[in-house]
Amino acid sequence: MVNKKSKYKSLVINKKRYYFYKIVWLDIVGDSGHADANEFSKLNPVEMVSYGYIFSKDNQCVRTFASYDTTSESFSDRNCYPLGCIKQLQKINI
Repeated sequence: MVNKKSKYKSLVINKKRYYFYKIVWLDIVGDSGHADANEFSKLNPVEMVSYGYIFSKDNQCVRTFASYDTTSESFSDRNCYPLGCIKQLQKINI
């Protein structure tokens, strides 16, 4: 039997496979200074791009990590994105 190699970038930690994604999301933009109505109307969220491994995904959020311990199940550079902020999730090819 031949194991089929995945065409996506991933890693295995403690027998669980995590896939690497490009995440396009909207971020809040704020300003605490004074502005007239015209300036205020130009205030919009910004589109951000992040890369990371998806730890989990449910109907409310996506949890990611970018760093991990090679000897234990320990994760760093963690984020939790509300699903409403995510515009695109793209699994990265090898």
